[in-house]
Amino acid sequence: MGKKASTITLSTDDRSYLEAQTRARTIQAQTVTRARILLLKADGISIDDIADKVGMNRKSVMLCINKYLEGGVENALFDAPGRGRNAEITDDEKAWIINIACQKPVNLGYSAEVWTRALLTKHINKFAEDAGHTRLSTISQSKVRTILEEADIKPNKIAYYCENRDPNFDQKMHNVLLVYKQLSLQFDEKGQLIPFKEDEQVVHVLSYDEKPGIQAIANTSEDLSPDKKHKTFSRDYEYKRLGTVSLLAGIDLQTGEAIPLVRDKHSSKEYIEFLKLLDTKYPKKDKIRLVLDNLKVHSSLETRKYLATVPGRFEFVFTPKHGSWLNLIEGFFSKLTRQSLKGIRVKTKEELVQRIYKYFDEINEDPVIYHWKYKLEEIDSNEALVVDTLPLKSPVN
Repeated sequence: MGKKASTITLSTDDRSYLEAQTRARTIQAQTVTRARILLLKADGISIDDIADKVGMNRKSVMLCINKYLEGGVENALFDAPGRGRNAEITDDEKAWIINIACQKPVNLGYSAEVWTRALLTKHINKFAEDAGHTRLSTISQSKVRTILEEADIKPNKIAYYCENRDPNFDQKMHNVLLVYKQLSLQFDEKGQLIPFKEDEQVVHVLSYDEKPGIQAIANTSEDLSPDKKHKTFSRDYEYKRLGTVSLLAGIDLQTGEAIPLVRDKHSSKEYIEFLKLLDTKYPKKDKIRLVLDNLKVHSSLETRKYLATVPGRFEFVFTPKHGSWLNLIEGFFSKLTRQSLKGIRVKTKEELVQRIYKYFDEINEDPVIYHWKYKLEEIDSNEALVVDTLPLKSPVN
């Protein structure tokens, strides 16, 4: 008996793959034998003992192991097609693998939405022979992964995108940017608002949106102040939900003032209440122009009925679908979340409402005027702005 040889190191994937080969019934016997050799060697069995177990001579066992050390599992299991060349997978076989990887497993009869490496390899092994690619019936996970990486295909992941569902996206975006362009000309070089002329129609421009579902959350025990042991405020993981509120808000793009309305819902009723708040706030002879998204409540029948009672008072510039990022108030809401709502705990829902109003009072002490710069150099300020007054489409009794 020869002396005990050192082991070879197999990855978890390679070991699982080799064990699967030893159980296979549709591959060549020599492939099964070679898989056994590698597994035995990985367990520290000597060359002579391996030769006895698999019924081969010592030289053949060493050849298999050396081929593994030179080129990995694939190189050890399969004979090269020619002297000095490793076993290759053809372009057609690679294309067949990629074609499968580009299909959802659920469409091929599996429960999964995306592939795992194990499931994809198992499917390839199972159906390769029927597809005329017998060589692929024993391909390993690592080789499948290499092929997919070379093709830059990641079938185990999902990347999300936002489909452009608004056929007039560019036109609507241009119109919103025109509002911002005209606004930019109302400020002097020092950033001060230039007063309207006496004979000029005064137009107040606001960016408006809703932030629904703000949660009122209460602690189940008191927060602990920082001390020698805990460097930050400490809070119990348990909490109670007290309900949610909706914030309806606008920011005046000429003064920077933020105008809030907090209610339980954000239906047409609450939206009309906000419009009435603006109507009370600004002089009656002035126009109020809102940049907002086209949510159903913004153009509902109830909203139109109200607007019919104040003709010429409001103008609306709608952002395109999936273009909420064009609305400047989105940046304000992000700031609100970071500065006030993050980690907030209250004892009642009413306390949450009051703290939101308090935040608006604080920022209005030193208001920040929001400006837009993206693509403004492409906009001609002399173009005609398209606004909507949302008239009633038909007489209503």
